[in-house]
Amino acid sequence: MAETRLTEVFRDPSGFVFTRDGQLYRQVNKRYQADYDLLHSSGLYAEVTERSLMIPHTEVKVAPADPELAYKVLQPERIPYISYAYEWSFSQLKDAALLTLSLQKRALKYGMWLKDANNSNIQFHNGRPVLMDTLSFEIYPEGQPWTAYRQFCQHFLAPLALMAHVDVRLNQLLRNWLDGVDLSLASRLLPWHTRLNSGLLLHIHAHAGAQRRYAGAAQPQAGGGKPGLTKTALLGLIDHLRSTVQGLKWKPAGSAWGNYYAETNYSNAAERHKAELVEQYLKKITVKTVWDLGANNGLYSRIASRQGIFTVSQDYDPAAVEQNYLQAKANKEQNLLPLQIDLVNPSPASGWAYGERHTLAERGTPDALMALALVHHLAIGNNLALGRIAEFFAGLAPWLIIEFVPKSDSQTRRLLAARKDIFDEYTLDGFRHAFGQRYHIEAEASIAESERTLFLLKRK
Repeated sequence: MAETRLTEVFRDPSGFVFTRDGQLYRQVNKRYQADYDLLHSSGLYAEVTERSLMIPHTEVKVAPADPELAYKVLQPERIPYISYAYEWSFSQLKDAALLTLSLQKRALKYGMWLKDANNSNIQFHNGRPVLMDTLSFEIYPEGQPWTAYRQFCQHFLAPLALMAHVDVRLNQLLRNWLDGVDLSLASRLLPWHTRLNSGLLLHIHAHAGAQRRYAGAAQPQAGGGKPGLTKTALLGLIDHLRSTVQGLKWKPAGSAWGNYYAETNYSNAAERHKAELVEQYLKKITVKTVWDLGANNGLYSRIASRQGIFTVSQDYDPAAVEQNYLQAKANKEQNLLPLQIDLVNPSPASGWAYGERHTLAERGTPDALMALALVHHLAIGNNLALGRIAEFFAGLAPWLIIEFVPKSDSQTRRLLAARKDIFDEYTLDGFRHAFGQRYHIEAEASIAESERTLFLLKRK
């Protein structure tokens, strides 16, 4: 018998996602029947899927995971890589927020609305944010304030405001608070001048104050509304939230590696030769997915994505990831997903029973990794033995394109400038030995006008 496995925590009684025989399905429960039928009959589903605002699905004749509850089984279009809000750049989170508000406004035209505004409902697919939770829509209860108002403020507005006005790295608060940033905390952390912004004053500071006043008592109406809130007033709330989000700005500046390629020691010839080698190596192997680890602004990631290879372009630096995303957005690149991930401290499994957020390795199996100008940061900057790096990489993918940067290189000397050199194994021969325990060397080439070496390795 085929194994059926839930792939998301059962928090929504309307349905859930499960896998069977490697296929992904969504069970729609009977209690969601009226909402599901209106979603399709009203024309809302057609509009949001045709505009690529929501992942489309197909109704299938597959046995449900829980027959007693089931109304229908859907097979959604599969997203190649699931990411989380604390892995997104500022503009990615901002675009996800604006999509959520757009979906809410569109839904009201069809007699529906979003019953929740969780940032985990949004994913990046084909280069743009999309809603992946079909069951987020429900019949609009005429006259009621938006029940997801506080959730939107916690999941989108508060972290965006903190990133824009305090420090862009505060998106990492979402890693600890899966239910969003507490508004009272956001209000305390935001500088006083944000109270002069009508949107932040109303939706964060006053909202947090109302929560404190009503703590332990009946809560105020969501959205600051009163019973009998008209649809016009609700649309006004959405427009005010949108203008508040649109007004938040962050310009990448001042980070260690945001201007890496402007400051690198590569000559033009070295950069061209390295790009040529990466392209040659990629063409020697047959791959559909690549993870570019330490991708900076995605310069070399695009060599893979331009070949039609889905590429997760990862870097720990928020400025580099922001630049990467803005370029991908401007060029409408569909095969590139920029993410902010620190390999030394990657996103962990978290949430109830460790099942709501998954580790880096649990979310995908790439065909190849690229680790260009990265190994010296891991080995020297973070005291990781070359053998442990090789072991970790080999556990992720069968192919590896990796660049060795010697101690004589200016970027490595920069890392060694303020510390004692205890890295005796960090030599080209030491690299070959350590990685040779896990890989076969398929190709090796010196990069022109540099002391760096580029390898193509195949896992043993």
